Amino acid sequence: MIPPVRQPGAEEARRWAAALGDDQAPATEDAPRSRFAWCVTGSGHYLEESMALAARLPDVDLFLSAAADEVLPLYGLRIEDLRTRFRVFRDKSASAVPVGRLYAEAYHTVVIAPATSNTVAKCAFGFSDSLPTNMFAQAGKLGIPNLVFACDTEPVVITKAPRSSDEEWFTLRPRNIDLDNVERLRAIDFCTVLRSAAELEAALAARLKVLRLAWV
Repeated sequence: MIPPVRQPGAEEARRWAAALGDDQAPATEDAPRSRFAWCVTGSGHYLEESMALAARLPDVDLFLSAAADEVLPLYGLRIEDLRTRFRVFRDKSASAVPVGRLYAEAYHTVVIAPATSNTVAKCAFGFSDSLPTNMFAQAGKLGIPNLVFACDTEPVVITKAPRSSDEEWFTLRPRNIDLDNVERLRAIDFCTVLRSAAELEAALAARLKVLRLAWV
């Protein structure tokens, strides 16, 4: 005899709700392949410009890594403010529960912008231990295009400092391994690597054209 299905208690329901993120709208309520999934990592490189591009797209959900959760406020981007424009999912579970939304076919495009060298390396070598890297891997398995704005793509990178810093800009020199990983990432299925905010904007414009959508 098959035992009856046990209904989750209030505490279990609370834990699952926390794991799913701040917005718990069922993905099944979204039209098929109707939304952008925009992943944010712990980089401040062109972070404000990336978020400005995300805000110009129609129907965008944000998927934040734990590092992004910490870094966004350092650049004046409060989670509470982001929620007024986006649905926000945060990295609160070991199994990256919000990734399951991809399987409900709610998303036509996954964007990782900006992507740290750590995220690029993990994606290039097939590791999935954060919300953005899990989104990247599962999107590839589902044939969903990934657009990745990699931070470390040049021998010298000038990046904006957090607002809490005494400096306005930092000069960084990516290691050879960082640059090599960007090239490795280019070989991954269903992945387009962008080297600048301008390239990201152009790739998004091209994607909108394919989808017969427009900037908002």
